[in-house]
Amino acid sequence: MSKVKPRVKVPKTAEVGELIEIKTLISHPMHSGRAVDGDGKLIPRQIINSFRASFNGTVVMSVDLKPSVSANPFFTFPFTVTESGTFDFVWVEDGGKEYTKSKKISVG
Repeated sequence: MSKVKPRVKVPKTAEVGELIEIKTLISHPMHSGRAVDGDGKLIPRQIINSFRASFNGTVVMSVDLKPSVSANPFFTFPFTVTESGTFDFVWVEDGGKEYTKSKKISVG
């Protein structure tokens, strides 16, 4: 499998009450378990099955994914900033492996 790489885009600063846009992308092939390799063998299912975003420890967005989701899942969502803090992003793959990324935002 190619290297799994999570990426997020969060503004570094914002004003109190500002509505910002959060963008996330994880490079992942999302094998459904139905495709075959060059030798005709089934490629085992290997998908990101859940994603959650937290701000200062509180979950602000979460989703469960199914095998029909395309490779490299991309999510964007709005968030109203009320304080400075840290966003924590977690993608969970079949088998329980987690990929994480964190970004800080400063509110002025």
